Amino acid sequence: MTGPGAGTLGGTFWRWRRSAGIWVATGLLFAVSAVFQPNSLGSSALAALWPFAAVLILAAVGQTLVVQQRGIDLSVPGFISLTVILVTHIPNGNSAKLGPAILLAYAISLAAGLVNGLMVTRIGITPIVQTLAMNAVLYGIDLGISQGTPTQTTSALQSFASASVAGIPLPLLIALVAVVVIEFTIKRTTFGRRFEAAGANAAAGRAAGLRGNRYQISAYLGAAVLYCTAGVLLAGIVSQPDPFQGDSYLLPSVAAVALGGTSLLGGVGSVVASAMGALFLSQLQQFVLATGASAAVQNLVEAGALALAVTVYGLRLRPRRLLSRSRAGPPADTEPLDGAADPGPGRVASAGHQ
Repeated sequence: MTGPGAGTLGGTFWRWRRSAGIWVATGLLFAVSAVFQPNSLGSSALAALWPFAAVLILAAVGQTLVVQQRGIDLSVPGFISLTVILVTHIPNGNSAKLGPAILLAYAISLAAGLVNGLMVTRIGITPIVQTLAMNAVLYGIDLGISQGTPTQTTSALQSFASASVAGIPLPLLIALVAVVVIEFTIKRTTFGRRFEAAGANAAAGRAAGLRGNRYQISAYLGAAVLYCTAGVLLAGIVSQPDPFQGDSYLLPSVAAVALGGTSLLGGVGSVVASAMGALFLSQLQQFVLATGASAAVQNLVEAGALALAVTVYGLRLRPRRLLSRSRAGPPADTEPLDGAADPGPGRVASAGHQ
């Protein structure tokens, strides 16, 4: 197919092909659940599923942003756990103090996200090492405030997290709005297209005049906001959350990204597909719970899903292919930047000598 829209249509088809598997797998999982474990799809089971699925969706979308910039964020548990502690221990049952506590949680999360971004881009620390260290710092603050003991959540936050709009649980609605806004920003704006291009290949991005540091920092900041939002909702969903409430979201957040088809080498991805991966994992957990399996079996199932996703999707783009793309110009499956044509290998090479 030729024509002005050929590249865009080709890129759309390529992205759909990468993420189609998780849509099919999620549909099959719900069908299997309905046949073999119908209790996992009962009204009470679904009422319990949606709020926790919303928390995982937010964590997975934040992880997707970081992965698209060639990183893995291991500080997810620290962000979520510290937020939970801040919005429960500071109010200590007093709903009048909830607002300042939430603002403080977002301020600390943004500061931590900025530090992550600056350390990775300015100092050159490997993302895994930096986010692991940040996770330890956040947990240090967490334990310093909580002393390792849980506190009852406020009635205001509990009412907020249990509310619904037009029959849709409010946490799920918030997660869906976040997914739509971020997907639109990445796929339909100039900033979003450059975000993906800079993440796909740092050298080619610099040659095309893109400042990759800017997009990496924005990924860590955006992820921090999403993790904090997930923590606020989780603190309302769980009546007495403990200081380690975020521990169970690290592996599933990475697995959801891989299941959604986003390459763990960075670049093009889909937060919608990651959200579907999060829903798949949430229902898979419901299904396993309905069988009466132990927590150890649940962890093994999640680990198996991550291993399968990485095998099928995560390493599909080899470094050699990325190198060949940087020599030949922007990849065919990446939409061109607004107002700019493909500069071609000659212009990219000349830009590199400037």
